[in-house]
Amino acid sequence: MSKKNQELSEKDQVVKIQAWWRGTLVRRSLLHAALSAWIIQCWWRLILPKIMEKRRQSMLDTFQQEQWAVVRLQSWIRMWRIRRRYCRLLKAVRTIQSHWRCHTCSSRGVIKGQYRISTSQMHLELEVLLGSGPYIVTECIPLPIKQ
Repeated sequence: MSKKNQELSEKDQVVKIQAWWRGTLVRRSLLHAALSAWIIQCWWRLILPKIMEKRRQSMLDTFQQEQWAVVRLQSWIRMWRIRRRYCRLLKAVRTIQSHWRCHTCSSRGVIKGQYRISTSQMHLELEVLLGSGPYIVTECIPLPIKQ
């Protein structure tokens, strides 16, 4: 039995050495995996703030472009409204002038006039010369403009 016991004890020793070696290999691979994970985590911690800063800068750029677009649109609308108001006033002035010229021809008198348009009113001075004498009209007409 001693030979059998010796073989069993040698076999146990071989199994223990193999188990130790396999455990060493497993621990080495686990250590390698843990170090690899740690390296990736360190790299990610360095990269994440840069990514977040790029994202923040991109959002700021988009916001600024939208702001400029809004300001430009508002400017165009204000310009269009002012131009429309100016064209209406110009049409009114031309209508008045054409009526004055037509009246001058029909009455054989002379109508002289001048006007000045400010932002909120139209100043008008007319001098009508007929046979009986001059007649002067001065008016300040408020313009129907909403502020």
